[in-house]
Amino acid sequence: MRNAVNNGVWSGTWVAERLGLELVGDDALPEMLGLALRRNPKRAHLLVSHVLGKHVPQSPAVVHGHGLALGRRVRELLGPEEAAKAVVLGYAETATGLGHCVADGVGVAPYLHSTRRPVPGVATAGGFEESHSHATSHLLLPEDPTLLVGDGPLVLVDDEFSTGNTVLNTIRDLHGRYPRGRYVVVALVDMRSAADAGRLDDFAREIGARVDLVATASGTVLLPEGVLEKGQALVARHEAEAAANGERSAAGSSGPVAQFPAPLEDVAAEARCDTPGAHPAADRTGQTPARGTATRVDLHWPRGLPDGGRHGFTPAHRDRLEAALPAMTARLAEAIPVDARSVLVLGFEELMYTPLRLARELAETVPAEVRYSTTTRSPVLAVDDPGYAIRSRIVFPAHDDPADGPGERYAYNVAGGGFDAVVAVVDSVADTPLLHAPDGLLSRLAAHTPHVVLAVVPSYVPEPLYAAALPEKRRLMLPEPLRGPAFSSYAPEEVGWLLQDLSDVTLEAPTEEREEAIQSGGAHYAESLPVEYQPSEQYQELFHAALQTSAERIAQAVGVVTETVIAERSPRPVLVSLARAGTPVGVLMRRWARFRHGLDLPHYAVSIVRGRGIDANALRWLAAHHDPRDVVFVDGWTGKGAITRELAAAIEEFEAGGGAAGFDPEIAVLADPGSCVRTYGTREDFLIPSACLNSTVSGLISRTVLRADLVGPDDFHGAKFYRELAGVDVSTDFLDAVAARFPEVAEAVGGAVKELLAGDRTPSWEGWAAVERISEEYGIHDVNLVKPGVGETTRVLLRRVPWKILARAGAGADLDHVRLLAGQRGVPVEEVGDLPYTCVGLIHPQFTRGATGADGKAVTV
Repeated sequence: MRNAVNNGVWSGTWVAERLGLELVGDDALPEMLGLALRRNPKRAHLLVSHVLGKHVPQSPAVVHGHGLALGRRVRELLGPEEAAKAVVLGYAETATGLGHCVADGVGVAPYLHSTRRPVPGVATAGGFEESHSHATSHLLLPEDPTLLVGDGPLVLVDDEFSTGNTVLNTIRDLHGRYPRGRYVVVALVDMRSAADAGRLDDFAREIGARVDLVATASGTVLLPEGVLEKGQALVARHEAEAAANGERSAAGSSGPVAQFPAPLEDVAAEARCDTPGAHPAADRTGQTPARGTATRVDLHWPRGLPDGGRHGFTPAHRDRLEAALPAMTARLAEAIPVDARSVLVLGFEELMYTPLRLARELAETVPAEVRYSTTTRSPVLAVDDPGYAIRSRIVFPAHDDPADGPGERYAYNVAGGGFDAVVAVVDSVADTPLLHAPDGLLSRLAAHTPHVVLAVVPSYVPEPLYAAALPEKRRLMLPEPLRGPAFSSYAPEEVGWLLQDLSDVTLEAPTEEREEAIQSGGAHYAESLPVEYQPSEQYQELFHAALQTSAERIAQAVGVVTETVIAERSPRPVLVSLARAGTPVGVLMRRWARFRHGLDLPHYAVSIVRGRGIDANALRWLAAHHDPRDVVFVDGWTGKGAITRELAAAIEEFEAGGGAAGFDPEIAVLADPGSCVRTYGTREDFLIPSACLNSTVSGLISRTVLRADLVGPDDFHGAKFYRELAGVDVSTDFLDAVAARFPEVAEAVGGAVKELLAGDRTPSWEGWAAVERISEEYGIHDVNLVKPGVGETTRVLLRRVPWKILARAGAGADLDHVRLLAGQRGVPVEEVGDLPYTCVGLIHPQFTRGATGADGKAVTV
């Protein structure tokens, strides 16, 4: 083991002398910290902890002991009553294990750590940025959404407290959603400057909460002017010298190193065993493994036990782990060479706590000296000098399909460590071909130790938890989303309907009766349903022909709007379609995300009613299960933009009434002919075949219903499932036909998105202006009775009593179905030269026989 002070030389001397740095503070600091240089444009030096178990192999008892001691100090600070209500939050990746140890010391506290690994299907409870890090985005993914809710103290744990920015960003983010009265910040070392030290007190006063700090040691690093530039120049010089001398990477050598590793393809792929004194040895089964291979050990990990704190780790989980550790460690011990004198247990990035506990138990089981450290994604310069904290490093490809794409990962101070065996502990997500590749981690380790052992812990992915996330702020327990095949003909994973099933209620009324009641003010359109349109054979043929013609164009628009959402709104959006026209589009966007990015996005359908707003209970459900900032509302198309405005007003009203903040009211649409939104697939007004039909292209679901005698204050809005129409259902046909075109439009989508993101997409609302003009010109004087665009015109012909159809002169096949429907219903189609839409459907404002039109002549409807 290399201590921070080795033979009288402090492991920060090399950096301090060359950059003019000075470490001042508690006497314990030189024993706890060394210094290294890293390739980072924000901070040149790296404080290397010798008691954390990340970069420097250390006794697992020392690592666990420091965390336990901090946790016990927190428990003493809080007192038994407050400690019993505390929640501990650790930071990825460096402090995930430390935070878990602190939770052990507090005693009864549940534990959660942030993560940089998105997990499909798990709701995000928050996120924040780490300003100085090379990889900044942190996610909070608790299995239990109530974990961060409550009035007990929140204990935030990091390895070092330097500027305080990361911690303050976290508290600010969480306090806005889950306010509480007390926070405790915990770190191994408090390295704030005098200026930064005062910010914590100012911040506490700003949010009206108490914020305490607990640290093992404190001090600061005095930085001379220009230190960043000096550090970068120093790194560049050593890299150039290494390249000139033709030195090999630490990945293939245990000799002196003063460089970042060469590209992976330049490193010898064959694993070698050239560590001084290394020799193959038999394990306790009497077997001698082949050189360069790894012995896999089945730990018999307890079923359902989380592998760490990524989704939360409770005291009950801790009890299960404690009970299982002796048997799991005994299996590891069987694979350790009988004459091994030095063993390293090597954890994997965020997976720190489980390997640490296995290492501590192993140290009590085998006679060898056991050390513990973990791999990391942080690139650090390695210099084989006693006055430098990172003496060697192993480089290997990332092997867990990381969110930030392929890249290099590192293990420090392992090469040249003289370990007789290395036990690599990874989770199952990371047990990939790249782990076992010739240039992978296992082969790299085999170049420096005669015996490599692999233990794989099952990656824990929680089942979706549909429970009240904010029990003290909610008056009700909302049900789980409805899913097919019980409700809708869509597959259950395609969409969850935040609706109640009114299939057994008679809601349909003749179209003429509904129209008269709506226009007379006697009823709202959402209080009843039109009789479901039964398409003729001719009309069904027209639908299929239109689908065949336009599938490619729709596929491209789906790709464009989805890529725009992922690029601008959220890397893992929660799609919330506005039922029902938006639902097929939401399903297609979900399919595109899976096709192009391997993402399994959550998708729900909710009700929004013109004049009544969006379903507030659905918003409450979404806020309880997802971060509202990730929610993207989806619709099929814009007409004049009424729903766009309706949604914005409804979200504002929801937040003003105490609802969760963070919902973005802008809708993402497949087509935006009205120029009402910034996020769209196209602004062309063309035929979207899903507009040709009603329920039979929308999962057999009716439009939504909001009626006081059926929908109470604690209910979702309602809808019907027309099971009896299964024989003419084309919902899946529509989706499959469009999705089949995804591969052929992928390249075009990339170019279109690039052009779109670079252009000006500011809504002009020209559609709204055109609707107002048409309303006045045709004597309607009510914009709600002017339905612009192909989609809205189709709805008029299927559900309402239309007066006439305005068609842009020269419009072709996009209007074939409109002309067919208009002919069937005896509605005139009038060609107009200057029309921003392909067509517009008009409903006369006086639904009575003998009404007069714009020309003063009698109109019969």
